[in-house]
Amino acid sequence: MRIIKERGDTAPAAGTPSGGDPAVLVVEPLLPQRIRRPSDALRFLATLFVLAAVILLALVAKKTLNGLEADVTEGTRRVPFLLSGLVGVLGGGAMLAIPAAYAIERVIHRDGLRVAEGLFAAISAMVLSFVLGEWIIAAGAEDLRLLLTGGRSGVEPLNTLLTSIIAYATAVRISNRPTWRTALWTAVAVNAVALFAGLAATVLGIVVSVLVGLAVGYATLYGVGSPNTRPPGSAIVASVRKMGYQPVKARRLDDDQQSSRRYAIGLRDGTRLDVTVLDRDRQVAGLLYRLWRRMLLSSETRRKAIRSLRAELEREALMAYAVHASGASTPHLVGTSEIGSDAALLVYEHLPTRALEDIPDEELDDDLLARIWEQVLLLQVQRLAHRRLNGHSIHVGEDGQVVLTDVRSGEIAAGDLLLSLDVAQLLTYLGLRVGAERAVRAAASVAGPHMLATALPLLQRIALTRETRAALSRNKELLPALREHIAELEPRAEAETVRLERFRPRTLVTIIASAFAAYLLITYLTTSQSNLSMITSADLGWTGVAFAAAMLSYVAAALMLMGFVPEKLPLGRTVLVQFAGSFVKLVAPAAVSGVAINTRYLQKRGIPPGQAVASVGASQFVGLAFHIALLLLFAYITGSATAASFTPSRTLVFVLLAVAVLLLFLMGVPRLRRMVTSRVRSLFSGVVPRLLDVLQSPRKIAEGFTGTLLLTIFFVVCLDACVRAFGESLSFAAVAVVFLAGNAIGSAAPTPGGLGAVELSLATGLTLAGLTPGTAASAVLLYRVLTFWFPVLPGWASFAYLQRNEAL
Repeated sequence: MRIIKERGDTAPAAGTPSGGDPAVLVVEPLLPQRIRRPSDALRFLATLFVLAAVILLALVAKKTLNGLEADVTEGTRRVPFLLSGLVGVLGGGAMLAIPAAYAIERVIHRDGLRVAEGLFAAISAMVLSFVLGEWIIAAGAEDLRLLLTGGRSGVEPLNTLLTSIIAYATAVRISNRPTWRTALWTAVAVNAVALFAGLAATVLGIVVSVLVGLAVGYATLYGVGSPNTRPPGSAIVASVRKMGYQPVKARRLDDDQQSSRRYAIGLRDGTRLDVTVLDRDRQVAGLLYRLWRRMLLSSETRRKAIRSLRAELEREALMAYAVHASGASTPHLVGTSEIGSDAALLVYEHLPTRALEDIPDEELDDDLLARIWEQVLLLQVQRLAHRRLNGHSIHVGEDGQVVLTDVRSGEIAAGDLLLSLDVAQLLTYLGLRVGAERAVRAAASVAGPHMLATALPLLQRIALTRETRAALSRNKELLPALREHIAELEPRAEAETVRLERFRPRTLVTIIASAFAAYLLITYLTTSQSNLSMITSADLGWTGVAFAAAMLSYVAAALMLMGFVPEKLPLGRTVLVQFAGSFVKLVAPAAVSGVAINTRYLQKRGIPPGQAVASVGASQFVGLAFHIALLLLFAYITGSATAASFTPSRTLVFVLLAVAVLLLFLMGVPRLRRMVTSRVRSLFSGVVPRLLDVLQSPRKIAEGFTGTLLLTIFFVVCLDACVRAFGESLSFAAVAVVFLAGNAIGSAAPTPGGLGAVELSLATGLTLAGLTPGTAASAVLLYRVLTFWFPVLPGWASFAYLQRNEAL
């Protein structure tokens, strides 16, 4: 905190009046010398996004890029060596000379700290580009290495000099000087052409070097901060004096709710002014949130997400004048001014008020609620939308008069949707304070039931302000209660909610997962020509058997789920749900995705959440029991000397003894025993009662147990057919043991769909069972294509269809 006296007869700062003006006491926190500008962080994130997009585009269009480079290389051979060498020398020399000259110019102007920041950025960029280059050469993806180096030895993946120069120029903000900026980028362009023509760099290498340099420069600017150019309180007092007022004191107001600074300025006549200061560096604050709301909500207006300082000043001033002209009680805007090029201010008359959020709930009587709605109704009549009606923007004066403030987010000539959103927002906020019944009754007494009915479809969380949504998380019953009370007043009101979201977050997840799945599928099939050749060499007859078994497994999975749900489920849609689960497996572990999507499906069918979870849990529980039983059975058969002797193998005996010892250990330790019994008790409290309901119906028993058994059998048949498709065979029992063990490992793996774990365990198991490594790998690859990759596209189509029809 600092307290200064600003006098006219002292050496004033720019904009400070001179003469015999009285001293002005300015009380404000000490302004930091350096600040981190949100714009630098946004530029850094944008550069990283562009860098990722460029690399992905290059990997997709690598043939086109390689062809372009080949054409340019052929053309440069026809250029005289003397000319190309001269261009390279001039470009490289200019690219070094211009930053050096700019550094000398800054040092002469006593701005050496900026040069030091630029050198720090240049050194950081050089180290980063060197490390990234060495990593790409040693361990990076082969395609990326070829694109960055052209397959030529001695070519840096990232040009360290170019990266350092760009980082330096960005950190010293050379872009703010048009002449220097033009000269530097011209030199960079000439040098890049020379590097490319001389086969010392590739197109992608040059572009990536520039983007990495920009990213390092912006990261340096945000990390070390920039000099604070915000005008202090003395400059604000001087601007107010220029408007004809006579300030005698000023005090900075602490206001965490606003991104702008606010000052209270006392005048010689005893009155006070409230000043709002708009700082240029704060204009991008909250940009990501505004962009997200712009994309998400169709109710947002078309105004720019990034507004200039001048546009922000004009916008708030226009809204303040419009609200005052409507007859609503609001602080009168008495003047505006720009303070240099980095700030602007708006001067309001002061009204002694208290914010509604500072008034206790017990003081919010019906008369006060009615006066609030009267002020809002004045805005509604003039088609003015406030957009932020909450406890911070609604004030109450000493005489009980309601005053509306903070109108900068408002809209003039607002449409019906924006006006109804204001009603919904205010109704929800007041409902949080005084309850749903009183809030609706007070609003209806002033605005009438019809206005509340128009806002009824908009009473949804997404339509409210961030603060109100946070408060609703602690009172989730408020919105239904508000709808119920409005419906009692206006029974004919349309209760169906309006779709405000352009898209839902789950739609965005679907799009990303679809792109990711397509990329994985293409990569999986094209990483090696041998993969495709192995698949194409498989016997078509056995491949058809494997494909049929893989498709029938989805019918078996549907029967399994239907058998453990007492309610009737349609077979066709339940099969589609199982296909949709194969798509969800791309972004979730196999053990999680099936449970989640089946539970969601049952809930959408009207089954209560608890019973839905219990039904899916019952199917999983029985499936686990069948899995263990079949594993023991086939292991027993496999370990027999002959099919008729049924002599158990030593391995099976050892496993059974180990399981027995483990059970004794769990039951012998009290803490472990309590943990196990508590888990089992919770299982019996939900799953077992559901099983008992199922056991009362022989048809459900047949469906559930048959589906569970067939699900495993079809998968084993698929794997066995894949083995036979490559000319070798194993006993069915051996294939079953390999599948059951591999599937258990895949279910436990945290990777999507058990990627990696399933392939490794199945290939290892088939090899140990007697197959050659090549045949085992080919069989597993074909099996995974049929059971994991091929169902992705029909799974995505099923997922989209079920979402459109509100089945998921």
